[in-house]
Amino acid sequence: MTETRTFTDMEQIICTSARLMHADKLYFTAIGGPPLVAVLLAKTLHAPNLAYVVEDGTIAPQVQLPAPMFLIEASGGSYRAASWTDMNTVGFHAGLGYLDYGILAAVQVDEYGNFNSTFVGPAYERPERRFGGPGGANEIASLCWRTILMTRQQGRKFVKKLDFMSSPGFLDGSAGARERAGLPADTGPWRVVTEMAVFDFDEESHRIRLMGLAPWATVDDVVAEMEFEPLVASTLENIEVPGEEELAVLRAQVDPSGRTVRGRWITVELDGESARLVEQEAPAEGA
Repeated sequence: MTETRTFTDMEQIICTSARLMHADKLYFTAIGGPPLVAVLLAKTLHAPNLAYVVEDGTIAPQVQLPAPMFLIEASGGSYRAASWTDMNTVGFHAGLGYLDYGILAAVQVDEYGNFNSTFVGPAYERPERRFGGPGGANEIASLCWRTILMTRQQGRKFVKKLDFMSSPGFLDGSAGARERAGLPADTGPWRVVTEMAVFDFDEESHRIRLMGLAPWATVDDVVAEMEFEPLVASTLENIEVPGEEELAVLRAQVDPSGRTVRGRWITVELDGESARLVEQEAPAEGA
């Protein structure tokens, strides 16, 4: 029996990222946007004891759902937190090794997991488009043991050379590059999640490697939306499409405003474990 399911590209990214999170780890995330929504989805569905820290210094809050439209600097975002500190304090905690995973969004990513969240265009003084900047993303990417990046699968996002490096991945990819830059040993990017794929990083070369595919996508589909050729794992994992429960909780409780999950619509036809792409909107300009 076939079933048709429709979701946005960002809903796919959020659901896939949420499945990577577990209750026995401590997560460090931004104070808004898809990374925080993914954390709240994981906490709601399968990891109720998951604890997280946000970059404004709030430690282990218990956000009440449905979530308010704006969690940034709002009382709802700090409800029943274990502690209210500041950005420097939680950064020190990360530097001491207390924070397991960082969860971040990226405007551009290169083949070593370095990423940009500041601007795109020819120069800092004359950008084509300026974004909010890294905020605490530099501390998160620099100091957490592992980092998960969330972004859309588009050629202008997976680039050979960043317009600006807001936060470090494996830098030039050479052995010990992060340590020579003064960053803690054995840290760095762990996964990059898009609507089509999940990437990890090769342990020796530190180059990005395709490790999982959405059931409607192919390796060629993914590589066509990158400026560089990634490594490809010998066996590719199957990434599930968002489930009905995931979508219901995401839309009705975690982000009832729809501000974070909006994106281009994807419709797939499900038949057992297989999925066929029925329709996909073209990417919106500037999305």
